[in-house]
Amino acid sequence: MRRRLAALALFSAICIAPNAQAAANDPIGDLVSSIVSGALPGTGVFNVKATLYHAGAKGVGGLDSLGCRVVPMRTIAVDKTLIPRRTVLFIKETVGLKMPDGATHDGYWYASDVGGAIKGQRIDLYTGHNAASMKTMQKLNLGTLTAVKVGQFTGCPPK
Repeated sequence: MRRRLAALALFSAICIAPNAQAAANDPIGDLVSSIVSGALPGTGVFNVKATLYHAGAKGVGGLDSLGCRVVPMRTIAVDKTLIPRRTVLFIKETVGLKMPDGATHDGYWYASDVGGAIKGQRIDLYTGHNAASMKTMQKLNLGTLTAVKVGQFTGCPPK
């Protein structure tokens, strides 16, 4: 299917390009880009495979790639070429999960970390300070989640 869509996009570009003016809207290009990136065309919606991480894991310290303290069940590591750092994401599959302070998760995460293994349509959800912190989120590990870009933040992610 991807090859057919790519071929269709290439064919359209070859046939239309000589006669085309600069277009403000490129639906075929948006479609091809969305197939490659996992995002829905024209939106900030990403279908990503999730893994979990915690402090104490090999190589994981208490700071994210922005130099801020990692926040349990709020910090997310992303491939910054797909999802820019400082992006606020809403992940509906995390709504209702129990937070470390006993509150209920509202689904909002902050892209403030990166990782060597986080490439393309992958994210890493920070769960807390030890392996036991992963227990409430274990059902999400290696699952495909829908992450929706809902904004940007400045400074460090809120706690």
